[in-house]
Amino acid sequence: MSPTPLTPPVAQTALQTAEPLILLSEITKTYEMGEVAVPVLQGISLTIRPGEYVALMGSSGSGKTTLMNLLGCLDRPTSGSYRFEGIELAEATADERARIRNTRLGFVFQSFNLLSRTSALQNVLLPFEYAAKAVPDARQEARGIALLERVGLGQRLDHEPAQMSGGQQQRVAIARALVNHPPLLLADEPTGNLDSKTSAEILDMFDQLHAEGITIVLVTHDPEVGARAQRVVRLKDGLVESDGPSPLRMAREQARAATQARDAAAAEQAGCAEPPPATAANLSAASTTTRDGLDPTTGSSLPGGLPWMPRSLQTAFKALRRNSLRSGLTMLGIVIGVAAVIAMMEIGEGSNKAIQKTIASMGANNLLIMPGAASSGGVTFGGGSSLTLTPRDCVEVLRQVPSVTQAAPIVRARTQIIYKNRNWVPVYIYGTSPEFLDVRDWQELELGEMFGEREVRNGSQVCVVGQTIVRELFRGESPVGEELRIQNVAFRVIGVLRRKGANMTGVDQDDIVLAPWTAIKSRVAATSATTVNQSVPAGADSLQKVNTLNRLYPGASPLYPVPSITQQANTPQPVRFTNIDQILVRVSSAAEVPDAIAQIKGVIREQHRLRRNQPDDFNIRDMAEANKALTATTETMGTLLMWVALISLIVGGVGIMNIMLVSVTERTREIGLRMAIGARGGDILDQFLVEAVVLCLAGGALGIALGRGSSILVRELLEWPTELAPGAMIASVFVSLTVGLVFGFYPAWKASRLDPITALRFE
Repeated sequence: MSPTPLTPPVAQTALQTAEPLILLSEITKTYEMGEVAVPVLQGISLTIRPGEYVALMGSSGSGKTTLMNLLGCLDRPTSGSYRFEGIELAEATADERARIRNTRLGFVFQSFNLLSRTSALQNVLLPFEYAAKAVPDARQEARGIALLERVGLGQRLDHEPAQMSGGQQQRVAIARALVNHPPLLLADEPTGNLDSKTSAEILDMFDQLHAEGITIVLVTHDPEVGARAQRVVRLKDGLVESDGPSPLRMAREQARAATQARDAAAAEQAGCAEPPPATAANLSAASTTTRDGLDPTTGSSLPGGLPWMPRSLQTAFKALRRNSLRSGLTMLGIVIGVAAVIAMMEIGEGSNKAIQKTIASMGANNLLIMPGAASSGGVTFGGGSSLTLTPRDCVEVLRQVPSVTQAAPIVRARTQIIYKNRNWVPVYIYGTSPEFLDVRDWQELELGEMFGEREVRNGSQVCVVGQTIVRELFRGESPVGEELRIQNVAFRVIGVLRRKGANMTGVDQDDIVLAPWTAIKSRVAATSATTVNQSVPAGADSLQKVNTLNRLYPGASPLYPVPSITQQANTPQPVRFTNIDQILVRVSSAAEVPDAIAQIKGVIREQHRLRRNQPDDFNIRDMAEANKALTATTETMGTLLMWVALISLIVGGVGIMNIMLVSVTERTREIGLRMAIGARGGDILDQFLVEAVVLCLAGGALGIALGRGSSILVRELLEWPTELAPGAMIASVFVSLTVGLVFGFYPAWKASRLDPITALRFE
């Protein structure tokens, strides 16, 4: 009796006439060990057709694993031709080989090569991350669950490798190899780390897959494992020693065929129809039928929705989540750096605002307009001796100069003030308007209120005093409602200024009395009025030497009875044209002071009707030097804070790069695995770069929150001034992104340059 054929005649004919799946011609592979060339493969020619089950066998060092790596596009030959499905791969680019690995090949490794801290389902779905086209999550999950159920792990979808036995891990690896419907399954010592019972179960599974039409190439040194294959190729010293059918498999197939023949004969005698025999062609066609919407020729999805998140970002998030502690420690440097930036910028901004406020309160944004110098007979009487400034000048400066926010006229006096039996000579006695407080940034009063425009128009005898006056004249008691005398003229105190302290020259700013300028001009500042009025008649009672505005214009005999001096003092007549001693002007910012000075000069020259060739009859003084010094101080402090923050960010960036380099070293085998299942160098580069950027952005967000909280604590606990700095927050996000890109690029580039074979063998 002739032996039963290995396969049914139709299937055998199909295998013989099919185009080769793999065609190797004179393949050589030589490794360079320093200056020594080590040949491993020395001219191998081999043909493998679709549907075959081939075992590569040989002793250690025979070249079987190297040949497997070449078949799996993990390595390239030194010379020779390798055609896969009619495509020449010997000279293919790395990306082309990666596409073949992802869509047309499935790998089963001896050491399983599963990702730790990752569920069985996620391990199975790993090849989808590098598919040519995105696959919707629902279809991925359905395909993965179906494969795990098929290999008997339907109840262990969420188990991690550490929670499974070696056989279960190998089943997960087989399911992962089949997830993209590969026509070729490569297995490198798949039972080497398993016990005999589990090995038999895995080999039975391979038999079933082969029966479904999948081409299997298996590397083994175990004769019993090799006997499961239809065909055994034995290698020795890099050459094919023998290539033929497996005797044991042939015997088993003959026995199985004989059994089938007896069953068929019995069925025929019983009158039952026999189902048509399975052939390699229809088995292969059946294996390509899908129930989950996956295209078996490309491994990509059929038309459908796209995931909402880019795959590189998903992969990065999964990797970071698997190593949450390391990710947290990696972010720590960026968190501290960004928090330092935010806290320092907010503290610096608050300090800058406080300094600017102090500068403004000391008059750095103020301009003082004074009359020019009068002269007579070649003798100059000094600055301010010419009576050229008028209230009208103050009004026009405020109206015509856009950068001037406030302007206040000033009439000065220097005399003794008396309260009961105490007296004091203040540093300042100013007749002014309510705008004076706005100009000097002195709006808040300690007690009472400021006089208004009505009191200025009426020349009311009211005043506001500083803290020094309260201390020296009123002994710290509230003076509001009390009356004090200025040159024997009673003024009622209606308010007390808040404490301001000394100015930049050390003069006490709280030693001041403010009153309506009309009242000071008409009743106190006699020296200014008498320079343009008739002098008081000689011999007049000193008590009646009071100032009046009714004698500005000397004339002839009066038409009406001349009132007495006392009557004139008690009923002063308003005078339209009179002079003031100074005009105090506030400019909106220190940067606009030079332009404001030029514009003020033009306005006052026009008011005074000065010709082009005439010199100014007034002077304008500013605080340029003091403002320059204080501005330089704030800029220096801001620059210092920025450098400190920059150093913190650089330190955080170096930490990111260091940890990412360590991560590349620790995950070398993972990188090799990802490349083996189809990841290109660009995919690895994107993954690690995105990981670095995600870490930096997450660290930046946490740093912003921490910095903001630190700023609030500093303000509440230490009472330091702070200001919200939105610009610093935006800059921190941008800098975090830049740090992630700059410091994450080199580790990512290094990872993308790894060789798959070297990475998989890394210990």
